[in-house]
Amino acid sequence: MTGKVSSDTGFLSLLVMGEITGAHGLEGNIKVRSFAQAPDLFAPGSRVFVSSGTRADAQPFVIDHCVSYKKGLLMRLAGIKDRDMADALMGKQILVPRSRLPEPEENAWYWEDLYGLTVTDEVSGDLGTIDTIFSTGAHDILVVKNKDRELLIPMHRQFVMSVDIENARVVTRLPEGYDTGL
Repeated sequence: MTGKVSSDTGFLSLLVMGEITGAHGLEGNIKVRSFAQAPDLFAPGSRVFVSSGTRADAQPFVIDHCVSYKKGLLMRLAGIKDRDMADALMGKQILVPRSRLPEPEENAWYWEDLYGLTVTDEVSGDLGTIDTIFSTGAHDILVVKNKDRELLIPMHRQFVMSVDIENARVVTRLPEGYDTGL
């Protein structure tokens, strides 16, 4: 799975593909934690959007420069000319139009496509809907909510039997004794 959260700007469907983690140097460079698996997504000349997480505030930028840096990327956005401007972007998300992303491989999904899907266990029945997803490095974890209850399910073929985007359903087979709160 790739991606994180979504936002829309006008008619463009945008997916979060990175997070600005800080400024670097004095000339407006930013450090970015990338969620992207497509290496050309942040190529110089590419258009991205920067947002604080709300749907209405995504601002377009063109990437002037981008290189690998430590565990992320070092990037310069057109118009960001000094450290103060770069510092103001800290903590914001970098979004790209969905149309620029490759189709997911078989048995892979963008996180955005999973949010809101109903999770049904083969034994326990309906568990709730996918509210958020996070990565542990080893697996992605589905955070399933049902009223005030929250259930964490590893997105692993041992637990997730099927994902049906068209019918908005994920079927799980949780191990015996797994506390679903039901």
